[in-house]
Amino acid sequence: MSLRHFLSLDDLNADEFRAVLGRATALGRMHRAGERHAPLAGRVLAMIFEKSSTRTRLSFEAGMAQLGGHAVFLSPRDTQLGRGEPIEDTARVLARMCDAVMLRTSAHENVERFAAVSTVPVINGLTDRCHPCQLLADMQTFTELRGDIAGRTVAWIGDGNNMCHSYINAARILGFELRIACPGDFSPDPAIVARAGNAVRVADDPARAVEGADLVTTDVWASMGQESEQAARSAAFRGYQVDRRLMGRAAPDALFMHCLPAHRGEEVAADVIDGSQSVVWDQAENRMHAQKALLELLLLGTLGA
Repeated sequence: MSLRHFLSLDDLNADEFRAVLGRATALGRMHRAGERHAPLAGRVLAMIFEKSSTRTRLSFEAGMAQLGGHAVFLSPRDTQLGRGEPIEDTARVLARMCDAVMLRTSAHENVERFAAVSTVPVINGLTDRCHPCQLLADMQTFTELRGDIAGRTVAWIGDGNNMCHSYINAARILGFELRIACPGDFSPDPAIVARAGNAVRVADDPARAVEGADLVTTDVWASMGQESEQAARSAAFRGYQVDRRLMGRAAPDALFMHCLPAHRGEEVAADVIDGSQSVVWDQAENRMHAQKALLELLLLGTLGA
């Protein structure tokens, strides 16, 4: 079996992407039925967290346990990475002891450097450039509730950040239209937008972006590491809150998503995230099932083993 990494959604083609989503749904159904499924017995996932986490850590730990394996949490404070050991040296050592490695870090270059020398699969648990594992869960959630997302319309409201970049990649791969509404100074990376071609439109009008959309999604205005910019960002994003008025412009059966954690009263109104169109809790649970499917693919070379 050839070595595969998952550093961005570009590491899956459209057929593989959809196959992972289908397998994730099946794994979720098996879990809720209490079926034991342990194809990764004896396997170990090392998890390196430079950035704090709730959903990423728990979803990978619980997912590995459900698949019969084990996950080991590592932080820079507890490892030699925090004392200046080169990423490449850490990668070579972990690959001798573990079967896969997940990194949640700031610079995307870190996961690329790690993967370049690793002899086991490397998974991007979040970088400043993209958050591909979250998009697996988001697309799984939409597909379960509304069917294939191809040909549908998605509205992204807010910062052109790592989540936005992954939505752009997903639109290009899965064939949906993505409308992005953000202030000009917070637009997504032009190179990532350019690669998506006609699948993506970027503007500064949330109302136009949401018009008739099948899915409306957003993220916090100030992500981890941007806390000092909170006041400036709050001012810049005034008018970009997803509230009832804005959701009313979307399709009648539109879904609302948020990768969490959310700041009610900032990027989203409480009555939206806690309302009937919100599927954020399904979304959060599906991180676990989507990542189980991904782990099967990377470690076993197949889905449904």
